[in-house]
Amino acid sequence: MSGEKAGPDTDALAWFKSSYSAGDGGQCVEVATRPGTVHVRDSKDTTRAALAVQPTAWTAFVEFAAL
Repeated sequence: MSGEKAGPDTDALAWFKSSYSAGDGGQCVEVATRPGTVHVRDSKDTTRAALAVQPTAWTAFVEFAAL
């Protein structure tokens, strides 16, 4: 899966946490989508750079993680 650090404009994105995420702040990521890009960041430290991947790479990751 190839990816790159997302630019500073990620603050303006609409971020979503998994419905499987517990409210206690465990091991979670947040995801935001834009045309042609899926942004992923650590929900515990949103000041760190987000990762940007192609939608096909994100789909492959999610399918693999669901196994």
